[in-house]
Amino acid sequence: MTEKPPNRCRLVLIAPQSRDLDTLAAQLERACAGGDVASLILPQFDMLEAEFQDLAERIVPTAQARGVAVVIAGAPRIAARAKADGIHVDTGHADLADAVSRYQPAMMVGAGGGRDRDRALELGELRPDYLFFGRFGYDSKPDPHPRNLALGRWWSEMIEIPCLVLAGSRIGSVVEVARTGAEFVAASTAVFAEDADPAAAVAEINRLLDDTASGHGTTR
Repeated sequence: MTEKPPNRCRLVLIAPQSRDLDTLAAQLERACAGGDVASLILPQFDMLEAEFQDLAERIVPTAQARGVAVVIAGAPRIAARAKADGIHVDTGHADLADAVSRYQPAMMVGAGGGRDRDRALELGELRPDYLFFGRFGYDSKPDPHPRNLALGRWWSEMIEIPCLVLAGSRIGSVVEVARTGAEFVAASTAVFAEDADPAAAVAEINRLLDDTASGHGTTR
């Protein structure tokens, strides 16, 4: 494996919404095999608790075996049962404060919901392990939301806590995120679209992130 350039943005995968758990599990496993993935976030979406726990128990050990940390969104009990690496909280300041006090440092606690600078700073005061700029399922357009890019650039310049910025549905949009200085780019549709090969998409994203860190990144 080639050495990564310093200060290189890394990929975080967000599992897509699906009720076909067998297909979803296969997609996630293939994506994790495609190259460098820092972590995988599993949102529950509309899955029943038993379905979500089944998915988590199938995916967590497979992803972890490839060095991918798995973060469960909104279900700490399932995260604990599946022996996941962390939980993601996007339901407000009080819930994040409770999660930080209960689960850090044994588990990673990430935060969503920083829709503007004031809310982001309020969440940051609780010292989550990362802050996510974006919303699950809101990456259907080719390019990242300009507000998320602006927040990621501002946060990365001002705050030490790492941030994730949601990319768009176009693979090349990860370059726009990397250029903000964000530590991580979150991708879902770009990797798990119906006509996508998840492993190939992850490999291409990593190539673009390597090029961007080296000063040669281009979007397409």
